[in-house]
Parts: sequence; structure tokens; C-alpha cells
Amino acid sequence: MCGRLRQHTDDVRRMLSGLDEQTSAAQRVAGKWSLKELLCHLYRTQELFAGRIQSMLSADNPEIENYSPDGDAVFEKLAARPAQDSLADFLAARERFVARLEELGPAEWHRKGRHPEFPHYDVHFQVEYMVHHEAHHVYQMFQRRIPLGKMPH
Repeated sequence: MCGRLRQHTDDVRRMLSGLDEQTSAAQRVAGKWSLKELLCHLYRTQELFAGRIQSMLSADNPEIENYSPDGDAVFEKLAARPAQDSLADFLAARERFVARLEELGPAEWHRKGRHPEFPHYDVHFQVEYMVHHEAHHVYQMFQRRIPLGKMPH
């Protein structure tokens, strides 16, 4: 899963490559997140998921709260920053996050948490959920990037 997270990181970097602030912040689909907002959502959820994982590693079967991006002041603050600043911080945080995951032993991957929607919730599930969640949003970024010209390699 760490390889997939790294691939997503490369994809996000590529989707934003060569775009100025105005272009990355423009809504390409009415009422839907811009490229910049998608980046900020990925960054914010990475922070949340890292916190959940830390809770499961440091406490026995902690309660995990649902997250909704609606009205999230931290997301709004991230979205108000320049896209390149958020991208740089996301990339650095991703490297730390993946490095931490690569240090986990087999027993740590199976540390449990209690989530109101998912009856079988552990570190492994959280990371797999994150991978699939990100894949969805990376695809949205791809769709919004296509009209802007040739895709960077």
C-alpha cells in the first residue's frame, strides 16, 4: 500500500505541475472542488488518517470519529493558502507518513479502533481505505487537468 500512496503523490504533483494559482484554484466543474481544493482535501484527510493511526497505535481500541469536510475550518484554512505551499507541505507530510507506515510491524498493522460505520477497523483497513479514497480524488484531479493541455510526464 505504501507504493500506491507514493504513486498517488507523484500523480498529485504531476496534476498541479506548471499551473499557476488562478488555474489550480478555478472550478472546472460547477459546484465541485478545484484542483487546489482536491489537493487540500487529500492533505487534510492524510492528517486525519495519520492521527487515527497514531491513536490506534498508542491506545487500545480507541473510538474513531467520522469526518465530514463540510464546514471543516482546517480545510478552509488550507484552501486559502497558495496551492504551491499546500503542495510542498503535502509532499513533505506524505514522505513522513509513508516512512512511518514502513516502520510498522505486523502486530501494529492489526491494532484496532472502533469506527461507527466500519465493524472491522484497524490500521491496515484505515490505510487501505485511504488508498481507495485517494484514488477516487486523483482521478477527479485527472479529469479536471485534461482540459488544461498536455499532461505533464
